[in-house]
Amino acid sequence: MNLFKLFLLLFITVTLSFADGKDLAKSLGLNPSSKAIKQWERVFEKEDKMVKLGIDKLSGSDKEALKKYLIKHAADSDQPAAAGI
Repeated sequence: MNLFKLFLLLFITVTLSFADGKDLAKSLGLNPSSKAIKQWERVFEKEDKMVKLGIDKLSGSDKEALKKYLIKHAADSDQPAAAGI
């Protein structure tokens, strides 16, 4: 059983370390078009806002990938995320 837990932990770690912004947003239940660019920037400036959304638990590189994705597809961006697509 311990070997199974080790493999599971390894799988989760590898999967999350190679996740892109879209996958990270989906796993956290974040919709990029729910906020404007400036609002997403404020989220990443304040620790309490990141904690509230679960972003604080991500690595630095994952935070950057998530931030880039959310801003690129924010409600007021050139490529806003569309619901259901």
